[in-house]
Amino acid sequence: MLESQRTEVQPSYPPYNIELVSEDKFRIVMALAGFDRAEVEIVAERDTLHVTGRKQKDEQQRTYLHRGIAARDFEQRFQLANHVKVTTASFDNGMLTIELVREVPEVLKPRKIVIDAAEGSNVQALEQRQAA
Repeated sequence: MLESQRTEVQPSYPPYNIELVSEDKFRIVMALAGFDRAEVEIVAERDTLHVTGRKQKDEQQRTYLHRGIAARDFEQRFQLANHVKVTTASFDNGMLTIELVREVPEVLKPRKIVIDAAEGSNVQALEQRQAA
């Protein structure tokens, strides 16, 4: 997920960060100034995460002398790596935070093969590395 995001040219709106929290945990933080929680939708579908913002039309007619806050509709897509799932999402003070975790099934994890062991005891699961 991280490698593909670095190499592809991504739209600059809205700005976002992708953080490596620990070996199997990630965080996406998006700055959504001017958006309300009800105007943002998050959908995880297979290996893609879609974040969409649809700004409500302002009933009040405004005259801007300077307009620096974009507040326009957006759709941002993130390609997720195998076995990466969204665990939580929160929206606080205009910042959308999406927590992700990689959960590799036991059957797909590497296994250590013991040489010359008694029959039936020759396969052991590798110990998980301690987070640094």
